[in-house]
Amino acid sequence: MKVLSIILVTFISLIGVVIFELFSFPVPWMLGPLFAVLLSQFFIKKVSLEWPSYFRNIGLVIVGAAIGHSFQFDLFAGMGWLILFMLILNLTLVLLTTIMALGVEKFSHIPLKTAITCTVPGGISQIVTFAEEEKDINLAIVTYFHVIRVISIVMLIPFFVSGHVVKGDDHLGFSISTLLPLGLLILACWVFALIGKKLKLPVPFFLTPVFLVLILQLTSFNIPEVPVWLLHIAQLFIGAYIGFLLKPSMLKLGARVITIGIVSALVLLGITLAQGWMVSYFFNYSLPTGFLSTAAGGLDQMSLLATAIGADISAVTVFQMFRLLFIFIIVFPMLKVVCNWIDRRNGQIQDAKVDVSN
Repeated sequence: MKVLSIILVTFISLIGVVIFELFSFPVPWMLGPLFAVLLSQFFIKKVSLEWPSYFRNIGLVIVGAAIGHSFQFDLFAGMGWLILFMLILNLTLVLLTTIMALGVEKFSHIPLKTAITCTVPGGISQIVTFAEEEKDINLAIVTYFHVIRVISIVMLIPFFVSGHVVKGDDHLGFSISTLLPLGLLILACWVFALIGKKLKLPVPFFLTPVFLVLILQLTSFNIPEVPVWLLHIAQLFIGAYIGFLLKPSMLKLGARVITIGIVSALVLLGITLAQGWMVSYFFNYSLPTGFLSTAAGGLDQMSLLATAIGADISAVTVFQMFRLLFIFIIVFPMLKVVCNWIDRRNGQIQDAKVDVSN
């Protein structure tokens, strides 16, 4: 039954690809499956649709290998000014999302701890794990907010930059002579990704292949280039997975929470688009590169979009990697401190109520 379900999801994803190709929509091999799978969940009720996470992981490994091969080291030439600029961007983003959390608390009547966790611009898996470990956080609401954020960014940004898309190297087609070295490269990336997962590295199925291919290039290994047809398969795998993130059950959270979640995602998108324009202005990057460098959609998704629309992969990866490290090193510890402060404050309020009642 699971195999039949996977076949059905693959067929639905390919229908999405065909529709996006017919209408010349951007990134058809990722957004087509995303839209098709997302909508199919609301109409197909008699069959349980499934898409294993290891398909997404295979897609991430392929994209990671492609980005490692395309990475340009000359980006690090002006790294001092670049780091300062990225730090200012991320500090500003955290400040604005904190203000947004206060608005979410006020208008949706969500407790402050849940509201702050909902608006932190981090990865879904890391935020959900944090929410699971904290008490008094509504996990369903947090998951919904971050799913809506990722889906809205992944779906909308390609349409914003569709007029600036640079076509990829379509000449990289099928070649039997490259299959063996390419297969060995992907297998090595997969093995190292599993090691990265054991070491609890962030986004291991994406970052580990990137670093592995970078190291191999520095040691003068002849690394085969990832062809377009394989990147299309990776995009389909990842697009279908993202489409499954928004579950029909999430719509039972209530109209107010659903609406605030969509509005907050759009506000965050607007903030990061403004920051992306600044990146484009100050560093003379293209608009797609600037937008994808600052978008709060996740390192793996934004880097994948960069490969699909012809943005500067190196710049997008560095900006997104810095934001990932910033969140892990600074934001998560700060979030833990804030949650502890809220717990103490709520405890003091509760104690005061008990004293008054006595």
